[in-house]
Amino acid sequence: MKILVTGAAGFIGSHLCQALLKNSAYHVVGIDHFIGPTPATLKTDNIQSLELNSRFQFIQEDILNIDLSKLLQDIDVVYHLAAIPGVRTSWGKDFQSYVSNNIIVTQQLLESCKHIKLDKFIHISTSSVYGEKSGAVSEDLLPTPLSPYGVTKLSGEHLCHVYRKNFHIPIVILRYFTVYGPRQRPDMAFHRLIKQLLEDKPLTIFGDGTQTRDFTYIDDCIRGTVAALETKKSIIGEVINIGGKEQASILDIISILEKISGKSATKKFLKSVPGEPKQTWADISKANTLLQYSPTVSLFDGLEAEFHYVKQLYKGD
Repeated sequence: MKILVTGAAGFIGSHLCQALLKNSAYHVVGIDHFIGPTPATLKTDNIQSLELNSRFQFIQEDILNIDLSKLLQDIDVVYHLAAIPGVRTSWGKDFQSYVSNNIIVTQQLLESCKHIKLDKFIHISTSSVYGEKSGAVSEDLLPTPLSPYGVTKLSGEHLCHVYRKNFHIPIVILRYFTVYGPRQRPDMAFHRLIKQLLEDKPLTIFGDGTQTRDFTYIDDCIRGTVAALETKKSIIGEVINIGGKEQASILDIISILEKISGKSATKKFLKSVPGEPKQTWADISKANTLLQYSPTVSLFDGLEAEFHYVKQLYKGD
């Protein structure tokens, strides 16, 4: 089986490629444009071990500038992760980049997939499409995004649905809830907080720190993502939440990091970010039914793994 992974050098994409290559029947083509908030040096590190595998091919190119018919030749499954992430930077002048990479790229890829026979097109979306909701959110709730980022990701979902209905592309949509762990982007909260703690700097908190998130450890996320390919159940056309084992507030996270590091944190509270919901919480019963998905990694264990990754990353600085 030949699998295309877009956004392959990113945090989640590189972990996905690594997991797929454990199956000797899978050949993986990864593509990444090396743009967005992750420095190119980190993306290079992310794929270094992958490139040693003879069943992995990497292409550093913009999907909008490549011959997609050639890229998709003999591809059986597409995992579409490529996107510009982040709520804070989606306001203002950078919005054009979100439109180009989250909407136009998705449309162009789907357009090219009209002409080939795929087993699955697995589109990666986000909890940011839901907006402000109370309680655990199920997939049938009306999405009402709070940020331009959420709007562009929801637009990508809508494109997937119309291409499935009109051209029978076998779409599956996964909505991730705040993924964390080794290789997490430097702009993301856990990475930033750990780095600040290691450097004995004040930990910057947007808002009052009581906002809660459904945090999903990378290994759990990847298990659910691979299960979307390998499940024997019919999931074409489904939208599925991929959430974590525990909910926690930012203040809870800092307390755990203090225990892991043995340090006492100084907190610096900043103005809350427009477009950020007060809480996220995934109802993962559908994922459990269709994918046998059940997250297993505790917040403490997951944060400990990320802490050691970040510590090693900046060891020479």
